[in-house]
Amino acid sequence: MRGRECRPMATTDPTQSCSPRPLLGRLSRVVVTGAAAAALSVGVLPGVASAQTAAPAAATAAVAATPSPVAQAAAETALAEVGKGYAYGGNGPASFDCSGLTTAAFAAHGVALPRTSSAQAQVGHFVSRADLIPGDLVFYYSPVSHVGVYVGNGQIVNALNSSTGVTVSSVDMAGYTTARRVA
Repeated sequence: MRGRECRPMATTDPTQSCSPRPLLGRLSRVVVTGAAAAALSVGVLPGVASAQTAAPAAATAAVAATPSPVAQAAAETALAEVGKGYAYGGNGPASFDCSGLTTAAFAAHGVALPRTSSAQAQVGHFVSRADLIPGDLVFYYSPVSHVGVYVGNGQIVNALNSSTGVTVSSVDMAGYTTARRVA
């Protein structure tokens, strides 16, 4: 038995029986962004009934708290540089400045970042301090003039100055401004 063609409705009625086939061609060209894209990623679109239920909050949070393989690898690469020297404009391998360290750590895994901390603060997407995961970039001061790579447990790897070189520091050091997820 063939279902009837779906027509636009004033309300969404999950019990309505119709065939979506006539709409498939048009729907395949729809681009979903923003909150709708986030809702679709867990199977729920506000205001639209769905047979699929959303994942439990705990499962969703666990997925969000896992860094991508590239982000995790970049964090590990930054950690491997701890103990090396600081040099203004340094890109490694013997010494780094803050943005040279982040650029090198991500470049080693195929992610090209701008060279300065202020330019890096414009790429990727915002991450709250509470949602940091390894590989997130953490920025300091206003205007932004310092960056580190979050490595977990409230710590970043950064190249702050010639006294410390590349070191592990608290994410809560003075001047925290914002964080961005780039991979």
